[in-house]
Amino acid sequence: MTNNACRNFALIGAGGYIAPRHMRAIRDTGNRLAAAVDRSDSVGILDGYSYKVSFFTEFERFDRHVEKLRRLEEDKRIHYVSICSPNYLHDAHMRFALRVGADAICEKPLVLNPWNLDALAELEQETGKRIYNILQLRVHPAIVALREKIRSAQKGKKFAIDLTYITSRGNWYFASWKGDHSKSGGVATNIGVHFFDMLMWIFGDVKRHEVHLAEHSKMAGYLELENADVRWFLSVDNQDLPEEVRSAGKTTYRSLLFNGEEFEFSEGFTDLHTVVYQDILAGRGFGLADARPSINLVHELRNTAPAPGSCMHPFVKYRRLGGDPWSLNREGSGKDAPLATAFYDEQSMLCIFPREI
Repeated sequence: MTNNACRNFALIGAGGYIAPRHMRAIRDTGNRLAAAVDRSDSVGILDGYSYKVSFFTEFERFDRHVEKLRRLEEDKRIHYVSICSPNYLHDAHMRFALRVGADAICEKPLVLNPWNLDALAELEQETGKRIYNILQLRVHPAIVALREKIRSAQKGKKFAIDLTYITSRGNWYFASWKGDHSKSGGVATNIGVHFFDMLMWIFGDVKRHEVHLAEHSKMAGYLELENADVRWFLSVDNQDLPEEVRSAGKTTYRSLLFNGEEFEFSEGFTDLHTVVYQDILAGRGFGLADARPSINLVHELRNTAPAPGSCMHPFVKYRRLGGDPWSLNREGSGKDAPLATAFYDEQSMLCIFPREI
């Protein structure tokens, strides 16, 4: 098959919220969505991409259909399986893809446990097929530019990072597989793994980590990376949102402070899946080795007992004292300066986080 030929795709998890981005990427790269499966039959969105998608609500029937196509001509078989299923099923669905002679394109996280990557690597060798991970932040223009800036910085220079991500979820979240740590991997995995991957891709490997808070709906801690000190806070509790965000009717707050200044990357997400697909179809893409550092990290965070530390995120520090971190004056200085700001000392080339209130 030539590089310009239309490829056939199958989609697992067609009813999920992220699935439309894959449908769009398949269409916009000039390819065909041939089959899809989901336990839910609320998948009318498929009609926006094709009226000829073979849809199944039972995986066994989907499996039989894909196997039947495998035995037909080259232009009929499934060439790629896109995986948007719950986290704990990714492993099995990637193995399915490779065994039916297709490459797998899988959402984050690829797996919940690092040792599962080893078995998948062996299966890649056995089948000659590849597994690709959707790491779309790595192709975001602002993040690519930041990485180049860091790479060109003075060798040994360290940067101070504060990551805060709060995305509101209701009771349904905890009743679903996402609220089951054995299925989702918990907050750090489910909503944090792509941020951790981004930070390590930019600033280097983890040298040390701490967990300061580990609750069902939120986690916080500290990472020492090769070129950065990172304080992070992740939450699905809407009560953690700044009052002005709630008052405006918004449900998500994302902040990345870079040496005390806000790094803006909230725009430009619309077509990132399509860019990742283009790279994969061109013979590039992010594989098992690219995903491994973040999988290792979130597994370690999930299995680290929380304890107080010297580099706590300001939200955690103020909550421990019964205060409201969002009431701080962001333009203040000295004793009233926001703890969300980390300072960089040019002479010592060290990140200086406020240690005491």
